[in-house]
Amino acid sequence: MTDQCIGETRTMSYLLHPPLLDESGVASAAEWYVNGFAQRSGVSVKLDLPKEKLRLPPAVELTLFRILQESLTNIHRHSKSPSADVCLTIESRRAVLSVKDAGTGMPEHFLVRFHRDGTGAGVGLTGISERVRELGGHLEINSSSSGTTVMAVIPLTPEQIEYVDISATAKQHGSAA
Repeated sequence: MTDQCIGETRTMSYLLHPPLLDESGVASAAEWYVNGFAQRSGVSVKLDLPKEKLRLPPAVELTLFRILQESLTNIHRHSKSPSADVCLTIESRRAVLSVKDAGTGMPEHFLVRFHRDGTGAGVGLTGISERVRELGGHLEINSSSSGTTVMAVIPLTPEQIEYVDISATAKQHGSAA
């Protein structure tokens, strides 16, 4: 039982802040998280990530990762959707994360309160909305009886985007082997 508790604690720790997020960035961490989420929840997730390897400021990467976690958790707990679509795009002036399900949708009164004053949609969505606002961005939630879309838009400057040379990284790791 102790071993099981230790294992679950380690898993929770990795889920809260996976080392991959710091080591390889939000796209790699998202891919890892989505694969594990799909296995644990049974929800099929289609993932669309940038083709090039890049890094963003740590606060932006962490915020995007938290939005992904919260959105997928809400899909699993509330939406009754068998699937989700996750799309992360990085442009020269913004990062956009969209998480869409085909579930039952949010109750109208929750959505109205959230759009009016940022409350009423639960602690998780309120928290990620605040994180996004702190970075100068905005969170959009659209919902109907055919599903919900959560979209976060975070402004960036071109200088904040670091393109990672995969071949140099591979050579580093290859020479150590």
